[in-house]
Amino acid sequence: MTKPILKLVSHRRQFLGLMATALAQGVGAQSVTPAVLPAPQSLQVELTKALQQKQPLIVMVSLEGCPFCRIARNSHLVPMQKAGTPIVQLDMRSAQSLLDFQGRTTTHDQLIKQWRISIAPTLLFFGPGGREVADRMEGAYLPDFYGPYLDERLLKGRQAL
Repeated sequence: MTKPILKLVSHRRQFLGLMATALAQGVGAQSVTPAVLPAPQSLQVELTKALQQKQPLIVMVSLEGCPFCRIARNSHLVPMQKAGTPIVQLDMRSAQSLLDFQGRTTTHDQLIKQWRISIAPTLLFFGPGGREVADRMEGAYLPDFYGPYLDERLLKGRQAL
């Protein structure tokens, strides 16, 4: 096989593996209460609390019904949040209001558009002044690597503080 065909086959296998994982984790999940992350009323307040803990604020951008968002939330983010890592969730297409990092009223969807995010899930890592302190995590990653990539970004964010 030629290199482009091998690359296409490799990407197709990765995609199919991710879809199989998403479907497997979705089976039977309807009867279980879905894991949720808090929706902030004020990013300024949430960031202040995170910085007091010497942590960046992680903001998950999610989309209702997104299986990859559910996997990231259930497998990684909710357990981290329960252990004390500051994490909040904003929802694409949501008209829910909140205050941004400067204390201005906006909505989830307006802020997500302002940040130029078009892929769910996306994780952002914020430090002082609402500035991003680590590279964004955009989209789905192979399940075996999501945790290590998240840990790497969180470490970089902590070091930037």
